[in-house]
Amino acid sequence: MQLSISNRDIIKLAAPIALAMLIPQISFMTDTVFLGRLGEQELAVNGMAGIFYMILAMVGHGLTSGIQVQLSRRAGENNYTGVARTFTNGVMLCLLFGLAIMSVSVFLAPILFEMTLHDSVNAKLSAQFLEVRAMGIPFLMLTQLANAFYIATGQSKYLIHGSIVGNLVNIVLDYGLIFGKLGLPEMGLVGAALASVIGEVAFGITMFSIFYIKKMQVKFPIFSTRKFDLQLAKRSLIISSPLILQFVFSIGGWQVFFIFVEHLGTRELAASQILRSVIGIAGIGLWSLASACNTMAGNVMGQGKQRLVIPVAIRISKLAVIYALGLCILLNLFAYEFLALYRNEHELIEFAIPSLRIISISSIIMGVATVLFNAVIGTGNTRANFIIEVICVGSYLVYCYIAIERMHLSLTWAWASEFVYWGSLVLISYLYLRSGRWKGKAV
Repeated sequence: MQLSISNRDIIKLAAPIALAMLIPQISFMTDTVFLGRLGEQELAVNGMAGIFYMILAMVGHGLTSGIQVQLSRRAGENNYTGVARTFTNGVMLCLLFGLAIMSVSVFLAPILFEMTLHDSVNAKLSAQFLEVRAMGIPFLMLTQLANAFYIATGQSKYLIHGSIVGNLVNIVLDYGLIFGKLGLPEMGLVGAALASVIGEVAFGITMFSIFYIKKMQVKFPIFSTRKFDLQLAKRSLIISSPLILQFVFSIGGWQVFFIFVEHLGTRELAASQILRSVIGIAGIGLWSLASACNTMAGNVMGQGKQRLVIPVAIRISKLAVIYALGLCILLNLFAYEFLALYRNEHELIEFAIPSLRIISISSIIMGVATVLFNAVIGTGNTRANFIIEVICVGSYLVYCYIAIERMHLSLTWAWASEFVYWGSLVLISYLYLRSGRWKGKAV
């Protein structure tokens, strides 16, 4: 389970993660395309409610990322029993969190949307969407944990299988439930939510089935400890809680951004929903490299090779820049064609193109930022991550408030906020790694 820092090992770990990320982004793009056919309002509401759901998902991602840090460290130590204990306890913890988040979100979502959105129809539709969508949270968290296990143990190739199954189910049901095809009822926006929930269930079942089909329970004795380990759970929460707060704060900042954009108008919100999907597609390679950096940093520390953490981060950052440059060129050359996939409306496409150019350029900074930030996560000092995130999101929100809410600048200036966030993240993450304050961190 021990990894080297060669480009070959980096790509071997990152490539399956990228493919596994690509498939749900295709599914998300399909959602956006289908809802774009219904109308601008459905497209806009999906964006607003989708961001809120991402906040809920990020609680799970924060928890499982903290568990992944522990799994990576145990894997670097070749401690199979330790990996199994951490994973088993993580399943119990994720179930508790998932059920609690699902219950709270169904109560809070209508109140939040009524308080913050100017359009009452947008608020009502967003609440209806979330009421169904939230049912998938427990399954999503278990899937995130399974993914963390496969990545931490160097078996990221299995992520592809679950991603294919879950997202094929989602796409087929999207078509059937949104438009009333394939003998299914026509449910519109709520149909998109229900299709996503069923897709997440299929994804989770596939990921856990692989574990047993490949007989991994022999190597990782998960049945040796079926009792909930309070001390191990406490350690997981100590590591994960700053990450949970960090991710919620980060996506919460994006939620505020979309609320500000909604105040500019429905067209701006619809265009931003399309651009959010573009970021999802564009960022796949960057986030997969960042995830690989997280795992490799924890793994080499588990091997007792702390000196390799910064070289790992630098090497992966170079690969991220190469990827982002290629992406930037493609998005600028084929901007109209790419946006036309979502909604074939000339005025909306022309309206969104300047913002797309801003996003494509900022992706170069984003590549370095995500890699360096995940190197910090991989060291296990998650409190530092939270502090870094608070500073960066705080700067981002100040810019958004002044540029959008106070000055009412154009959508292009609104999306220029990406430079503020990613630029701050690069600078602070780099300075922290150079400081060496993470060395000797036990997890």
